[in-house]
Parts: sequence; structure tokens; C-alpha cells
Amino acid sequence: MNRIILSITLVLCFAFSGGAYAQRSLSGMRGIQLTGGMVDGIYSSKNDNEAGYYFGVAMATYAKNGNKWVLGTEYMERYYPYRETRLPIAQFTAEGGYYYNFLTDPSKTVFLSLGGSALVGYETSNWGEKTLYDGSTLQHKDAFIYGGAITLEIETYLTDRVVLLLTGRERILWGNSTGHFHTQFGVGIKFIIN
Repeated sequence: MNRIILSITLVLCFAFSGGAYAQRSLSGMRGIQLTGGMVDGIYSSKNDNEAGYYFGVAMATYAKNGNKWVLGTEYMERYYPYRETRLPIAQFTAEGGYYYNFLTDPSKTVFLSLGGSALVGYETSNWGEKTLYDGSTLQHKDAFIYGGAITLEIETYLTDRVVLLLTGRERILWGNSTGHFHTQFGVGIKFIIN
């Protein structure tokens, strides 16, 4: 009898020998994510380049079905050409949003999410210096800004605790005088902490 049970056990082990996956994106799990990338094009140090860069840090808390809440901060700097130099426009924002997971693979290795976020923050033009090097006066004013963002994000698990992020995002902000729409694309890494 023991031989039959042992034989059945071995047959079942080989029959169901597919990969065993750790539990991922469970409700209540949290991760700290660091992101960075380009704003409004590809950044370069040329004086006629208008693009910029951004980086941010956030806490992601998973809800049901791989959906998640994200709370974080972000720094964005974009440039505006002026004669033989560029003027920096910097934005400091806080974000709170919800990301809906609409596609994942059976092994829960890759997730595709669409997110909506509320943003509030502060924008400064040329770091508050209104008089330029040639005596001209900058008309843009520093201001509190508000608005939102729509994000398309791909998450892929490198290990059970390290996640690679690829993001595309459109920020829509009001209260400033330097433009309302900014397109961002970048990469990030998330560390699952519990």
C-alpha cells in the first residue's frame, strides 16, 4: 500500500511540476518606488533644447486584484531657450492616486496599469531671479500649482521583492504661466517592503 501511495505521489509531483510563484501584489503589500526620466522630449545640454528631466519617490500600497494606491513626491525641471542660454522652470509636486491593473500574465510577473492622480505643488521660474543676465525682466511668476496626471505603467518583477517600472505620463497643471501640459516617460525601480 505504501508503494502505491508513493508512486501516486511521485506521478502527481511530475504531472504538476509547473513553476511555483510567490504571492505578488496582494492586498496590503507596500513598496517604495524611485522613478526618473525625461520631460517633453529627450534631454540634452544644448542651449536650444527645451526638454527636461524628473525624478520622484513614492509609496505604493496594493489593493485587490493588483490595483494600487500611490502617494509620493516629484521634482521636475524643464528648460526654455533664451538667447544663448536656457532658463530653468522647476516644479515640486505631491501626488496621490489610484492605479487600475487591467492586464497581467498568469505568473503575475508583468502588470499593465492605468492610473489617475491628483497633483499639488509649487513652480519656480529661473529659481526666483527675475532680472536676467542681459538686464531683461522675466515675466513668469512663481506660483502654487494644482491639477492631475494620467499614467500608463508596466511593472515587471525581477525578483519577488524588486520590480522594474516603465512609465508614460501626461501631467495637466493649472495656476502657472509656463504651460499646462507636460509629457513624461521614464523608468523606475520598486522595492517591496512587506
